[in-house]
Parts: sequence; C-alpha cells; structure tokens
Amino acid sequence: MKRIIMLFGFIAQLFSGRAQKVNYDSYPIYKGDDLGLTYTKSESRFKIWSPKAKKVYLTIYKNGSGENRESTLQMNKSSNGTWAAELKGDQVGKFYTFKIKIKRKWNNEVPDPYAKAVGVNGKRAMIIDLKETDPVGWKNDVSPVFNSMNDAVIYELHVRDASIAVNSNIVNKGKFIGIAEKGTKNEEGLSTGLDHIKELGVTHVHLLPSFDYYSVDESKLYKPQYNWGYDPVNFNVPEGSYSTDPTDGNVRINEFKKMVKTFHENGIRVVLDVAYNHTGQTEESNFNQLVPGYYYRHDKKGKFSNATACGNETASEMPMMRKFMIESVLHWVNEYHIDGFRFDLMGVHDIETMNLISKELHKIKPDILLYGEGWTAGASPLPDSHRALKINASKLDRIAVFSDDIRDGIKGSVFEHEEKGFVSGEEDTEESIKFGIVAATQHQQVDYSKVNYSKAPYATQPFQTISYASCHDNHTLWDKLAISAKDATITERKEMHKLALSIVLTSQGIPFLHAGTEFLRSKKGVENSFNSPDSINGIDWSLKTKNKEIFDYVKTLIALRKDHPAFRMTSTDLIKSNLKFREDMEKGVVGYTINGIAVKDTWKKIMVLLNGTNQNKKLNIDGKWNIAISSNKFSPERTEISDSIYLKPHTCSILFQ
Repeated sequence: MKRIIMLFGFIAQLFSGRAQKVNYDSYPIYKGDDLGLTYTKSESRFKIWSPKAKKVYLTIYKNGSGENRESTLQMNKSSNGTWAAELKGDQVGKFYTFKIKIKRKWNNEVPDPYAKAVGVNGKRAMIIDLKETDPVGWKNDVSPVFNSMNDAVIYELHVRDASIAVNSNIVNKGKFIGIAEKGTKNEEGLSTGLDHIKELGVTHVHLLPSFDYYSVDESKLYKPQYNWGYDPVNFNVPEGSYSTDPTDGNVRINEFKKMVKTFHENGIRVVLDVAYNHTGQTEESNFNQLVPGYYYRHDKKGKFSNATACGNETASEMPMMRKFMIESVLHWVNEYHIDGFRFDLMGVHDIETMNLISKELHKIKPDILLYGEGWTAGASPLPDSHRALKINASKLDRIAVFSDDIRDGIKGSVFEHEEKGFVSGEEDTEESIKFGIVAATQHQQVDYSKVNYSKAPYATQPFQTISYASCHDNHTLWDKLAISAKDATITERKEMHKLALSIVLTSQGIPFLHAGTEFLRSKKGVENSFNSPDSINGIDWSLKTKNKEIFDYVKTLIALRKDHPAFRMTSTDLIKSNLKFREDMEKGVVGYTINGIAVKDTWKKIMVLLNGTNQNKKLNIDGKWNIAISSNKFSPERTEISDSIYLKPHTCSILFQ
C-alpha cells in the first residue's frame, strides 16, 4: 500500500485529535446477522448498531441525490446497542440514510456500513432486490477448477487501466463490462483485455479496489479523474465510476457480476483487493458518524492512530469491526462469487481476525485464495505479536504474504531508486534470490544472515509466500530498470526484465505479475501513480506488438510452470528434499536442481541456472541434458547438450533430463 499520505483531507483529520479516550470495551456486542437492510416485497426492515445514540432517524428519499425527501422515521431502540425500523410494502428503488444524535449533537446523514447498494457517490443507500441484479445464467456460474494454492498465477489489474487506452479497442472503456468484452484487438490485430489475459494463461485476476471509494466524483465522470481506490467508503458495494450508470445502484452490481461470470467462463478466477485497514474519511466516515471512535485505534492521547499513513487505522480486534470484516468478505463471495482476497496493509489487522476470516471463507469456498501485505506504513498501538505481519506468517491459517525479500533482491530496493538488484548485476544478492526460490521456507542451503530483510524463514509452507518483482506500487519493473541500470542498453535491460520474470515464475510459492509487465509496461517514470492521469496509468496495448518477444516468453514461462509440478511443490519437506542449490557457483550466479521424479513431473531432473552478471559464464554440467530455455530463449527443439553450458549476461537457462 501507499507509503505517502493520500491527500483527501486526511492530514487535517489526523491532527484534529477530536477522538477522546473512551472505554470501547464496555460497548454491547450485537451478534445478529440482520444489520443494515433486510428487503422483501412486503416490507423493508432496517437495523443499525449505534450504542451511544440518544435518537436515530431514518430518512427515505426518492433519488440518490438532490432534495427529494419522502419521509423521516424515528427508529426504535432495540437489543445490544441496535436501533430498528420497518416500512411496509415494496420500497424497492428508494434511497435511505441514517442520522444519529449523541448527547446534544446531531451527526451527518450517512448510509450504514452494511449498505449493499448505493446511489451516486455512495451518499445514500438504496433499497433493491439483489436477486434482480443477477445476469442471465448467474445461478449456474461456477469458478474454474483450482486444486492448490501453489497452482495460482496471479495477474494484478486496475479496472480502468485495462481498457481506457484508445488502442485497447474496448468499447466500454474504464468499466467492469469493458474488461469482460471478448474479441478485442489492438491496431496490429493482437488480443487486448480479457482475450489477452486468457491468452497469457494466468489463473487469477487480482482487481485493485473495486468497492465504492471516495476520491472519484461519480456525478462528473466527464471530467478526467483517476485513483487506485484505496480510500474506501462503502465496503460492500462495487465502485460506481466503473459502471455505466452510477446513479442506479442496480447497474454497478449487475455489471460487476457480468464481469465475474465472463472471467469464470474463460477459465479465470477473480481476486478482490480489499482495504479494510482504514477508511477514506476519518471523522466523517460512515463508521464514525454512527459510532464515533469505536471502529478505529487510538494513541495514548486518544487521537486516531495512523499505521496506514492515510489518517486512521481500523481496529480489527474490536468485536463489531471484526464482525463487519467477516460478514463483508462473506457477502462478496456469496453475492459476487469472488474467488479470493488480497488484504491491503494486512499487517494492520490482528491475527485472530484474519484467521477467523479464513476459517469462515474456507467453509463456503474451500479453494479460496487469501493473501496480503505483511507490513504497515507506520507504527500501530496494537503489539507486533498480535498483528498479521510477515514475521507472523506461520501463525496465519491458509493466508499468504508478499515477499519483499525476493522483490527487492531481484531488482533493488523500491525506496532506493538507483539501487540495483540481482538481475542488474548487484553483488551479494544471491542469498535473497535463493530465499525467494524456496518461498521463504526453511532450507539448509540458504544463508539467512545474508538475506536482505528476513534473517530467518517466515513461511512454514510454500503457499504462504507471494513471489513478485513489481506491482501497482512504486515503479514498474521496466521503469525501475531504466533508472537503476541506466548505463545498460535497452537490449540488456530487456534481458534483465526477462530474467526477473523467469525467477518469479520458476520459484516455489505463488507467482504474482503486475498487469503489462509481460510487454514492458511503463508509467513514464512515475513512481506513485495513485492519482496520475490515464496517460500514465492506462495500459498502452501497442507495447504488446512492440515487445511481442517478451510477451511470448512470459506466456511460455507460465505454461511451463503449469505443466511442471516441480516448480510448484506443495510442501516445505518436498522442497528441502528435492531442491538442491549448486555450491560451485561464481558470484552473481545461482543454480539449482530439482528432483522431478519425487513430484511425478514428466522431467525426471531439472536444472535452473540464473546469471545476474554482465558477463558470459561457462558452467559444467554432469551428463546429458535437454535444453528447455537457453539464455532467456525457449528451445522448442529441446536440443541435447553435455559437459558444459554457456550463460549469457542477465539470463535464465533451464535444462532437464
């Protein structure tokens, strides 16, 4: 997640400190499953949790914005801090808000946090029949077969980026249904959008936050606006700017479901990037207007703590926040058929909540994919031992963490822009690469004292580690290489780029690709593009033509990984027993063999050789081997060699018997 403060009024809120010391543990806990709206054609029932409220009003509107109030009802106090009201008859299509009075102060009108549908900009919740939002065939929608977390190949994508460029030739640009369009091609006739992703061969598309967020004005979509979406407002509702009509709450839901269904029909699962760790607003948030202070952590002075660098951090350990998070992810799976979640700044959340989320999700979807960032953007009052940090990965239940060790080992620190990594010739990075190859697990041949960040393994099993070289944060891989290896030629940097993705896609654990990295995507040197224009963030589909060789290489690497279980072993014991690093390597070169027989691979033995230096290397090999990859080039003829092999600078070679 961002390591800058997103300037949406957060700074003023951060220093306002109006949240006072309160004993939130004394608040009653509501255990029912009917918070928010319960709709039937005969009545609509409303229930919110606001234990300190003196009065609560429910206001009904005709539309999602404007002066069109129909009625205001005083809600009745109910059990365990809740307030309830009901309206007889079919109220579908109307909008509603809540307003509470605490002591002598009336707070703002807001939809409740449990809202499942909203109008424009999420200011008012909407009464809808969710069944009516289902696209044709939704009941028969089935997720593609997925057997093991280690089988995943993740592709991180922003909804708008995928389609907004003219040369995507996608009709519904920037929309959910845009990335569900089939048959789209760039100017040279190569596939774009959905067809491109399918052609690439990934198993999961990871969508950057696609719930209703704060920073884009949905009423002014004719104006240039952009954001990654890490400023959530309504956690249980799709983002309106990605729909063809943000004023009608039904449309965004229907179109999101169409997108998911189309991905599923094309063999691709869908992961949703979720940011439960903070809200886009602090004092003005829906949470805070109904239960001031409760949903957030506070420092010793009673001010909002800020481990997210976004003005606040939610308190996942509080019973009602924990309840909200669990019920929210269940809603996305049950209503939208989501196949996994990536938790933004997961290190903010407590371990117990994350494990409860995993437990409940695995009950209804045993093959769900869960992972997150095992760090924070600042200090938190919750002790490190209680939080879902990378160092606590072994305490997490079927949840993976990102490996910044392999990320920065491959290309250099994301914070030190000119720092090189293994692929660009940096010395003494071999152990960080080896650490990544074994997916941060225990391995007798890794010298942990020389690993860049982690001086001990943190994953107990390989599926707990996400291996990657770049993501939406920081520079794209291609831009990073342009800065850190500026003296290299473009041809040399292309080899570095291919070597980086070779490491990611042949390492144990779960590989993760940033959309467009397969054809050298650039953001024109912009490091933190969270609100940069489409000219920076939009995927330029002409790059697929220009760099077709890179695309073909990555596509074949993915197919290689899927064809050979040796690159996705399912346990640490298998890795320790069957992956052996060569100990005769020169500096800047990493080599290892895998016993394919042990995992029923069609290749009995595999040798992977990684040359991160700028020099040719000659290596001895025992016996006869077939060449699968020779210095970043696939060998379809499977040429046989013996005795020795030459490795060109910044390349990967893979041999097999």
